[in-house]
Amino acid sequence: TLKYKLDNQFELVFVVGFQKILTLTYVDKLIDDVHKEFRDKYRNEFQQKGTLGLLNGTFDFKDDFMRLLRDAEESSKVRAPTVMKTFEQSLKSQKTVKCMIETRGEKPKEKIKNKKNKSSKKEGIEAVAAPGKASAGDKQPSAAGDKEELTKDEILQKNREEFFKRHMKSGEKSSKSPKPDAHKEKGKKPRVWDLGNSNAKVLDYSNSATNGSAEACPMEEFDPDIALGDRNREPGRLYDLEYESDDEAEEEKVVQNPSKPSAKKGGLGGMFGMLKGLVGSKSLTREDMDPVLEKMKDHLIAKNVAAEIAVQLCESVAKKLEGKVMGTFTTVTSTVKQALQEALVQILQPQRRVDILRDVMDAQRHRRPYVVTFCGVNGVGKSTNLAKISFWLIENGFSVLIAACDTFRAGAVEQLRTHTRRLNALHPPESHGGRTMVQLYEKGYGKDAAGIAMEAISYARNQGFDVVLVDTAGRMQDNAPLMTALAKLIAVNAPDLVLFVGEALVGNEAVDQLVKFNKALADHSMAQTPRLIDGIVLTKFDTIDDKVGAAISMTYITSKPIVFVGTGQTYCDLRSLNAKAVVAALMKA
Repeated sequence: TLKYKLDNQFELVFVVGFQKILTLTYVDKLIDDVHKEFRDKYRNEFQQKGTLGLLNGTFDFKDDFMRLLRDAEESSKVRAPTVMKTFEQSLKSQKTVKCMIETRGEKPKEKIKNKKNKSSKKEGIEAVAAPGKASAGDKQPSAAGDKEELTKDEILQKNREEFFKRHMKSGEKSSKSPKPDAHKEKGKKPRVWDLGNSNAKVLDYSNSATNGSAEACPMEEFDPDIALGDRNREPGRLYDLEYESDDEAEEEKVVQNPSKPSAKKGGLGGMFGMLKGLVGSKSLTREDMDPVLEKMKDHLIAKNVAAEIAVQLCESVAKKLEGKVMGTFTTVTSTVKQALQEALVQILQPQRRVDILRDVMDAQRHRRPYVVTFCGVNGVGKSTNLAKISFWLIENGFSVLIAACDTFRAGAVEQLRTHTRRLNALHPPESHGGRTMVQLYEKGYGKDAAGIAMEAISYARNQGFDVVLVDTAGRMQDNAPLMTALAKLIAVNAPDLVLFVGEALVGNEAVDQLVKFNKALADHSMAQTPRLIDGIVLTKFDTIDDKVGAAISMTYITSKPIVFVGTGQTYCDLRSLNAKAVVAALMKA
């Protein structure tokens, strides 16, 4: 049996294995103790070298592990198993046979006691207990004689009167309680927490923002390792997306190994089994490819490729291969797979390549800012990835003005203000000759987004900013009024680049989003040649493992390149798309 525990902070996996027949109660405690001990002991090395540094490092942890194992074993021995009580120790053994016998007409003593306790809820219960008191009064003959003279109705009435008298006394006592709180002021007072601040002005940030000024975003002190992640990276470089596939090595092992047992099993039968499915110098027909293409289509859909696009891809591969003459000792499966891989790589490498750094320098020569507009549906990470792109541009020496045009979502402006403070802390003006590298332009909430974007571009031109990044509100593709407002913003301001931000988690929804966004931009544009989406930012790529089909769906439907890929939460988690790496992950079984 294997049990494991993940450490997401340092990307570690702790695994313990033991024989399934053994019932070890201390395994969970052991793996927790080892996790804490190992992490605390090598925390500094993890932070300095990063996770990749673990591959080359050596860890002297054997003695610590043996000590933790002994402690865990000892702790399990201390707790003795619970022993069942014997009959003599139970309450049942203390009861006699006489107390269990119920005579007809009499009620058990336990029931009488329970009813005495519930006298406050039911009336007339005292009447049941009265005969018991009378029978116990042999030592007081006068009292017993008096009660015998009373009838049952009189006894019941008397008990009721005593019952009400007791309750009246208790009510008077409660009513005579002191009333010091009567003169207190009415109204609810706010609670003041021990660790809080009673001064509300300290918590009011509404007046601290002045548009387009460096004072609006004061510098913030924080740990740069948390914001940057990898400290060994090359500043300003956009690394390619990486994916290592071991499929080829595994296929070689699978092909080499079966030849030996097949010769043992059945002579010619094993040889013919190996040659099954091989085609020699014959042209491929649709019937040959259909079973393979059906499996490939299901595989693509399982990897989050939109179903419609998976069908179109398989159709295009079938048309390309139909009638093609195959080489000797080549399987239909390998031929179709190779053709599909080539088609996927071609889709992910569109004809037009977006080179933002080159375009920004070209805009500098014309003394104008380079404008990028971000659009997309709700919650895909537009603001977060805008901050990552800002950091990348700053490290390449360009100043950035962020235009807060999301005037709808609560907290959108404050989120960008926090990113601006952190980016200024990472790149203070002192490191750039006194020049503030990033500023926020905002006009609050409820304003016209197109007007704010126009003012921000004009402000950037006057102040000499190199790039303007326009953040827009998230909107669903079916919301016609919001899509009209987005088309107006793009038509009025004519940005140099329109980026659609989409998450890698979607499947069929990716096609619907991009088709309707492009359609809305075309329908609501006033120009003869409407401005459509120029590129894609694919976010949350670190959450999907090898289900990378959204990249294929988005590029296939728009024929536009994926400019950036978001792979994490730090400012350095931004990559450029590596088509071969994505296809390798897509074709992995």
